[in-house]
Amino acid sequence: MILKHLELFAGIGGFRKALDLLGNDFNMGVKCIGFSEKDPYAVRTYKSNFNTEGEIEIGDIVNFTKNEENIKALPDFDLLTGGFPCQSFSMMGKQLGFEDDRGNLFFNILDILRIKQPRYVLLENVKNLKTHDNSHTFNEIIKKLKDLGYHISADIFNSNNFALAQKRNRVFIFASKDIMPFGFDFSEPYIKSVFKPLNGETSIIRHKNVLDVLSKNVPSKYYLSDKIKPTILADGSKNFISKSEINPLIARPLTATMVKMHRACQDNYYSDNFLNAENPVSFSKQYFTKEELRHQEIRKITPEEAFALQGFDNVFYQNAVNAGLSDHQLYKQAGNAVSVNTVYAILYYLFIHKQLLDSNN
Repeated sequence: MILKHLELFAGIGGFRKALDLLGNDFNMGVKCIGFSEKDPYAVRTYKSNFNTEGEIEIGDIVNFTKNEENIKALPDFDLLTGGFPCQSFSMMGKQLGFEDDRGNLFFNILDILRIKQPRYVLLENVKNLKTHDNSHTFNEIIKKLKDLGYHISADIFNSNNFALAQKRNRVFIFASKDIMPFGFDFSEPYIKSVFKPLNGETSIIRHKNVLDVLSKNVPSKYYLSDKIKPTILADGSKNFISKSEINPLIARPLTATMVKMHRACQDNYYSDNFLNAENPVSFSKQYFTKEELRHQEIRKITPEEAFALQGFDNVFYQNAVNAGLSDHQLYKQAGNAVSVNTVYAILYYLFIHKQLLDSNN
């Protein structure tokens, strides 16, 4: 059986990349019937990495779903995925939720689900979605999905638990038209336990820590100037206090705005002394004063490294570069992306380990 897939809010295609890898690794038929993404730069990266010929290009989902005939014209599909916009729920934003137009985009997903009734749905968002507005927002999402006849499971997954050197906690919501079989457990600890024994049997990239990602030689443009170092290294301001440390062995969560270079408590910075140390792991535990750090050569991560921290390989990144994407756009795309390994682990559990497609036929 071929698993037919619709990817909404596709970005650069994290869900699709995970599905493609899973299909290749386990000889599972996968076909993307269409995708939605309105950012033209993200679409350029997407098309540079996937053959979209013959697929429905939804573009702006708001305009697309205004006309029910557009939805009805979509080919039937089994799985809908989407990392719907999270700024309205993020701790870094104003947390307006459904009062924000971006939060309301969830209802465009419901429009498609109501008409097409796919068997499975997998959605991703920031961890804060679960607690936003005293959990009212999350509960409303679950209720709306249940009203359409779906059985719901959800948990928070950390990308670092799936062989990526990045602490990135995201909530995943799985919805199914079928009652799940005996022993079904959509929890991060259980899915992690299923994923761990795969080791090198898959084609995903794996990190032990950032040393598997970071290069010792990068262009000078990625290094901090002496002028900006004090700001990057500062432990916040009178309104925001946080310890700014460099050289984390497991990267902090990538953000779509990392190109702006936030303080080291929010973004990831590394020193040449760390990268070239005889034992970088031990070096990372050494304490340096702010003054000592200012005299070290310190750099931000490169766009290629940001892509890798999200589970995208060098070929994927180079295709985007060859398509003419700027560093600014590449940073934004990496920060907005869904972590490939996390999605891969979830999909492996659902469609290989539990074999939902077969067990419920």
